Amino acid sequence: MRPKFHFSVPDNWKNDPQRPIFVDGEYHYYYLYNADYLDGGLGTSWRRATTRDHVVFHDQGEAIGKFTNGNGDCWSGSLVVDTEDTAGYGRGAVIALVTQVTVDRVPEGGQAQFLWYSTDGGRSFRSGGDEPVLADPDRPDFRDPKVIWDAGRARWFMALAEGDRLGFYVSPELRTWTKVGEYARDDLGLLECPDIFEMTADDGTRHWVLGVSANAKARGLPATYAYWTGAFDGSGFVPDEHEPRWLDGGLDFYGAVTYPHHDDSGAEDPTLRHTIGWANFWDYPHNTPTIVTDGYNGDDMIVRDLRLVRGVDGYRLASAPTAALADYVTQTHRLGDIAVDGEVDLDVRAEAYDLTCEIEWDATIGEIGVEVCRARGGTRRVTATLDLPGQLVRLDRTATVSPTGGVTQLPFDPSAGHVAIRVLVDRTSVELFVGDDVQSHRVFPIAGDQGIRLTARGTAARFRDVTVRELSTPMGASR
Repeated sequence: MRPKFHFSVPDNWKNDPQRPIFVDGEYHYYYLYNADYLDGGLGTSWRRATTRDHVVFHDQGEAIGKFTNGNGDCWSGSLVVDTEDTAGYGRGAVIALVTQVTVDRVPEGGQAQFLWYSTDGGRSFRSGGDEPVLADPDRPDFRDPKVIWDAGRARWFMALAEGDRLGFYVSPELRTWTKVGEYARDDLGLLECPDIFEMTADDGTRHWVLGVSANAKARGLPATYAYWTGAFDGSGFVPDEHEPRWLDGGLDFYGAVTYPHHDDSGAEDPTLRHTIGWANFWDYPHNTPTIVTDGYNGDDMIVRDLRLVRGVDGYRLASAPTAALADYVTQTHRLGDIAVDGEVDLDVRAEAYDLTCEIEWDATIGEIGVEVCRARGGTRRVTATLDLPGQLVRLDRTATVSPTGGVTQLPFDPSAGHVAIRVLVDRTSVELFVGDDVQSHRVFPIAGDQGIRLTARGTAARFRDVTVRELSTPMGASR
C-alpha cells in the first residue's frame, strides 16, 4: 500500500516534517522518526532525506539520534545555515534548534530548546552542550522552535509554541535568547509547529506571514495549518485580519512547514515557497493498514508550490502541486469534453493519478461531483462535490476505508459558472484542489477500488478537457 508518488518513511514511523534547508544544490528534508515503532519503542530521532525537485526523495539515514544524551528524545525544531558563523562553529555550519523532553531533569517531562550543530553540510550533528539554550519555564507546552535570520535587525528570531500562544525571542548567536513579544490566541486549540516568513505577492508588494498548526475543530474549523498575513517589526506580529486562513481545509495536513524556493544560481525566489505536511492527525495516528502490509506508518501529502496572491478580501497563499510532478507521468488519458446529466463512468481505472478538468454549469442548482477510489459496485468511494446552492465544495471519505469517517467542506462561489478542479489520488490519500483551496484526506482504498465516476444530480454539467495522468516515481514510492 505504499504510495506511488508521495513521500513515505522507509520503515517504522514518521511524524512532524522539519523545514528543509538548501545546501550544495539540493534540499535536505528532516523529519521525526522512530526506528523502534514496530517493536513498541518510544521516542523520536531526526532522519534526513534529500531532493532536488520536491517529488523524489532519497533516504540518507538518521542525522540526530534519539536518547543520545541525557536530555531526552528529540522533538520538532528547525535548522538554519549559519553563513556568518554567529554560533562559532564555522561559516556555513548547519545549526538545529531542537526541543528535547528533559525527563531526567523534570520527572513529568519538561520541554526545553537545545542546540545541535553540523560541520558536514547537515549530514550528521553533534550536541552543542548539555545545557538548554532556552530553558523550560515550568509550563506544559514549550516547544517547536522556528528560527529565521532577521536581516533588517541583523539578529536571529525565534517563534516558539507555548500552548495558546507563540512566544517571540531574539538572539545574536543562536545560544542566548531574550523574549521580546508574543502572539496569543485562545480560540484555536493547542498551537504547534509555528512558521514565519516574508514573501513577495503577485502584485509586487512584500508581506509577512505567520503560520501555526492548530486544532480548531471545536469551532468547526480545520485542524491543519492556520496562517495570517500582517506586519512584523522584529518583536511582534500584527495580523491584517483576526481570523486565520487555512492552508488546507481537509483532515490530514498537520505539522506542515514551508520553505523557500531556490533558483538555478542558488538564490532564493521571494515569490515562491514550498510546503510539505504530515498525512495524518493525532486523533488516529496509529490507524493505518500499512503497518501490516508494508511495515511502516508515515506518509506526507504532496509538496505544494505556494504563491501569495491578492484577492478582493486580501492576500492569501495559493497552493498547487509542485511543478516537477509533471515529470513523473507514466501514461496520459485525454478524454476530452464530457456532458453529464446523472452519472458517467470513465473508461480509465488507476490507483495513482492526477485528474484535471474544468466544470461548467448553467444554473446554480444541484450538485456536481467526481467519485474516485470507487469500487465496482459503488459501495466504496471518495467523493468530491460542488454543492452549487449551498455554495460549498466537499470532500467525503465516509464511504471508503479510512482512519475514521469524515467529510470536510470549504466555501465556494458558483456565480462564475465554471471552475477548474484537480484531484490527486494515491494508494493512501486523496487531495482535492479547487481554485486556491485544498482539502487532503488520508484514505486506504482496497485493491481494485480504482473506478472514476463523474456525477451531476439536480442539474446538468459539462466536464471540459477531462485528463487523467497516471503517476509513479522511479522508486515506486518517494522515500
